[in-house]
Amino acid sequence: MSATGQVKRLMPPDIRARKGETPLVVLTAYTTPVARLVDPHCDIVLVGDSVGMVVHGLPSTLGVTMEMMILHGQAVARGLTRAMMVIDMPFGSYEESPEQAFRNAARLMTETGAASVKLEGGVHMAPTIAFLTQRGIPVMAHIGLTPQAVNTLGGYRVQGRGKDADRIRHDAKAVAGAGAFSVVLEKVPDALAAEISRKIDIPTIGIGASAACDGQVLVVDDMLGLFTSFRPKFVKRYAELGVAADEAIAAYAAEVRARTFPAPEHVFGEEPAKT
Repeated sequence: MSATGQVKRLMPPDIRARKGETPLVVLTAYTTPVARLVDPHCDIVLVGDSVGMVVHGLPSTLGVTMEMMILHGQAVARGLTRAMMVIDMPFGSYEESPEQAFRNAARLMTETGAASVKLEGGVHMAPTIAFLTQRGIPVMAHIGLTPQAVNTLGGYRVQGRGKDADRIRHDAKAVAGAGAFSVVLEKVPDALAAEISRKIDIPTIGIGASAACDGQVLVVDDMLGLFTSFRPKFVKRYAELGVAADEAIAAYAAEVRARTFPAPEHVFGEEPAKT
């Protein structure tokens, strides 16, 4: 590539081809500055509907709107040069019919530049996934714990234990057969996630699943220690930026009250400083 050439952006076929290869690195982002931070290190950046809880203080993802996803998708797109951007379809934007899903998926991709949409659901969403992929919209599927169905599932519980494992197996087979280029496995037992990863021919991306998956995803605010309202078992904190931020803000407040900030070097005199 020449010095003036553009960096090649990863696309769904590139992700699909990574099945069984070096694990895919996926993080969420909702703003341009965070997108710039994660872009050099990630294969996929997910504009997740978790933005509702992480950024907007909502109790769940159910209150997230198309307008919110578009706003944050546009912000993230400005910060990416290499990683592929995937955007979540919010609750109520795709469940009614494949036609509804197509209209809203097309809008999300057109207005944000995302390379793919992500939607939740297995067997029952397979016809919608097929409808979208046949019309040029790449789909990342999401099975196991599907947060948009939290009221139906009875909370954020592990899915696929015991006899329920067959449901997750059928979901995985259905979304792969419908044309999804990858699938998120959320909060399913380790052994089940590993089995599914071996048996389906598209990459699996785990969150609370197994190291045997073809990739992993975390909410960036969780792994950086910025979102502290609760901490799922599957989250590893790679930093404690929330603690550092609290200490910095406290120090600033103390200096303001003591009139030690701003100091002489932070204010302007009548004459420009000599250099």
